[in-house]
Amino acid sequence: MTHTPTGTPQDVHGVRLPSRRTVVAGTAATAALLPVSGALAQGSVAAGAESPTFEHGVASGDPLPDGVLLWTRVTPEPGAVPGSGTGPDTEVDWEVAEDREFTTPVARGSLTATAAADHTVKADVRGLRAATTYYFRFTAGGERSPVGRARTAPAPEASADRLRFGVVSCANYEAGYFASYRHLAARDDLDAVLHLGDYIYEYGTGEYPAEGQTVRTVQPEHEIVTLADYRARHGHYRTDADLRALHAAHPVIAIWDDHEFANDAWSGGAEAHGPEDGDWSARVAAAKQAYFEWMPVRPSTEGTTYRRLRFGRLADLHLLDLRSFRDKQARFGDGKDVDDPDRTLTGRRQLDWLTSGLSASPTRWRLVGTSVMISPMAFGSVPARFLGPLAELLGLPKEGLAVNLDQWDGYTDDRRELLSHLRDRRIDNTVFLTGDIHMNWANDVPFQAATYPDEAPVATEFVITSVTSDNVDEVLRVAPDTVSSVPEAAIRAANRHVRWLDMDSHGYGVLDVTAERAQMDYFVLSDKTDPAATAEVRRSYLTRSGTQRLERADQPVR
Repeated sequence: MTHTPTGTPQDVHGVRLPSRRTVVAGTAATAALLPVSGALAQGSVAAGAESPTFEHGVASGDPLPDGVLLWTRVTPEPGAVPGSGTGPDTEVDWEVAEDREFTTPVARGSLTATAAADHTVKADVRGLRAATTYYFRFTAGGERSPVGRARTAPAPEASADRLRFGVVSCANYEAGYFASYRHLAARDDLDAVLHLGDYIYEYGTGEYPAEGQTVRTVQPEHEIVTLADYRARHGHYRTDADLRALHAAHPVIAIWDDHEFANDAWSGGAEAHGPEDGDWSARVAAAKQAYFEWMPVRPSTEGTTYRRLRFGRLADLHLLDLRSFRDKQARFGDGKDVDDPDRTLTGRRQLDWLTSGLSASPTRWRLVGTSVMISPMAFGSVPARFLGPLAELLGLPKEGLAVNLDQWDGYTDDRRELLSHLRDRRIDNTVFLTGDIHMNWANDVPFQAATYPDEAPVATEFVITSVTSDNVDEVLRVAPDTVSSVPEAAIRAANRHVRWLDMDSHGYGVLDVTAERAQMDYFVLSDKTDPAATAEVRRSYLTRSGTQRLERADQPVR
């Protein structure tokens, strides 16, 4: 059965925005752009309350040519912690300037932080200049927030010379430190950071990774199920200094995957959701409300994150929601056919939106942010001892079925329709940007794996490993870059379109796009358990305009 979202999205400057009647429960209203003359009004809290604080930092996201979304959370008084539902209404002023010292302010406004939205606020600021760096801050009760930096997108018809994104996914708080975020925050050459999902994890402490392998303890310590739980988990993540630094330094463009809800989530449930966890729809509603409260994200239609951003004539970015509309994953022996045309990963409306957007795109490059891998994958002659760990990481049946049923491999009709669309309409320069599986991959995307490389691929795919979440060496409890070379070689032998595979590293990517090529530099950390971990480029791959094929780059982008 095909599932479709509700609401009618609009397209503004290449961005899918909600209709006027679409409201996400619990989020603050969009702020209006106000004149800049005169002094900033000072925020206030209830009489007798202590001064509010900005303990969770500031953030920006979803840059437009004329604006950006600004975010913060106010702690109005001691005890009004995330998820508590307590604390007075608090007036919050925001200010945008062209310089860090705010000597040249360009916009300001005021919002009210309430317990109904967990004291989070968002200002959707418009009227800014395209391709320009701005600085922003908030004020409440005389207290000022840290300063954030944001950059607007190029004008729709501008021939932008370059676009550069940081790319991350899968950040398990208990599995390590967020050094990847620290390294990206230190860069001043990024237009934005693309987060491809699993921004938080829902597990209780000691569940994943297992007790005895945790590096630090997440809060709350139980598995999160209720609205208060999800708010508290988001809030605890924002106590991490490296994550706060990332949000202050760059706009973050985020989509969700399953762990923002529960492991292997689908439209009607999740592998990790049982009767003891209550009603699934109530859990999803709670998770989505907390997500839109805490993330600098514009919902495109009611309750989803698929949307489109435009970066001049150089690139547009199509962002997918592959959890809200999918049918339940097939499992070995359950009678479900991965080729069944009535089973969907995307939902009918989202797939139509994607294919029509790819056809209509006027840009040189078409980037697609997908939370799960689209390239087909077979295990071939992978030794049996590796099938269990791979199954655990990839969501595969432990019996060793040679497809990844949580990814596009488990929904082949949707993939066939999308790739046929690219091939038959000769849409070139499509690059899929993927997270989820805690490994680095560089893939050509064939229409059919069996005919590759004789039949030209229809797209390319860069898959980025996890920030911290366990990968093969940790599941096997062996040293990195040792025994994993065996399954890496076997997978590449069975999948000739896989140009490179790294099963053991943690880190991030930097995608650099010009008119001539799109290049991904894969950065790996020295040690995810070290908060001061260093990072270095492990490999670099690029695709040249018009080729739909990857090649190894001679050197990283400078």
